[in-house]
Amino acid sequence: MDHRPNFFSGPYLERRVEARADADWIAAAQADPLTRYLLGHGTAQLLHTDGPRRIAFLPHGAPLVSAAAGESLTLLGWFRGARCVLIDLPAAQPFSTPAGTAFEELRPLAPVLPADEAGLLAYARAMAIWRARHRYCGICGAPTAPTHAGHILVCSNPACEHELFPRIDPAIIVLVSDGERALLGRQPSWPPRRYSTIAGFVEPGESLEDAVVREVAEETGVTVRSVRYASSQPWPFPSSLMAGFRASAEPGSPVQLSGELEDARWFTREQLTAGEALAPPSQSISWRLIEEWLKGAV
Repeated sequence: MDHRPNFFSGPYLERRVEARADADWIAAAQADPLTRYLLGHGTAQLLHTDGPRRIAFLPHGAPLVSAAAGESLTLLGWFRGARCVLIDLPAAQPFSTPAGTAFEELRPLAPVLPADEAGLLAYARAMAIWRARHRYCGICGAPTAPTHAGHILVCSNPACEHELFPRIDPAIIVLVSDGERALLGRQPSWPPRRYSTIAGFVEPGESLEDAVVREVAEETGVTVRSVRYASSQPWPFPSSLMAGFRASAEPGSPVQLSGELEDARWFTREQLTAGEALAPPSQSISWRLIEEWLKGAV
């Protein structure tokens, strides 16, 4: 089995979970001259634009850092040996960015970023989305407040005090093969000729393997067997965790579309290597599953 990490994952960060329990973590970060601050605005983050795209980390004395409210801070961990703190700038707050920087979205820039920086931005993006979507308690409606260095939101109503933890949406993605062919589908919004592996969200009361069987049947009418886990990938668009699988189907299984996909069909290795289908982005777990199958994985 290939043990290399998927894009957006791997040992790019020391999370040091124990540091989140320190009530004085903000003071500790401010006292550390090596602390670096990553700025977020909505789902975009501050990047250098006057050269190769890189994270525009700011030091503690930078104006945007000095003006940040404590509740906007999240301790991400230690990145490249230095403490790293996310600052979520309020949507309505006016600000000016340092020269040569701008807030940009991760998805179109991921292919040109260093892998460890892309992983850090994916983590920060997921945390920012979670916090933005849980500003109020889902039980009583009172505002929430961050604790544990931004990793827990607590209802401010003393009669409730419900705790909210970061959430991810589990999804499966699977390379189905009938021996000599791979089953790929396409969404109507994708570029012409692009095909990818079958994917879908896991439903309540469902195992990952059950979701593989259901999603493939729902979208293509193909019955799968021998579902085998391959690898996983965080996918922060907006907050998914993709669990990758390989599965087999009876040779010659017909495809019957249900309307969820624009098209789905079987491709041989020769067809794919000849370019009959446009591959998904190389940073995606979908491409990894296809690549491994092309190299003989079953």
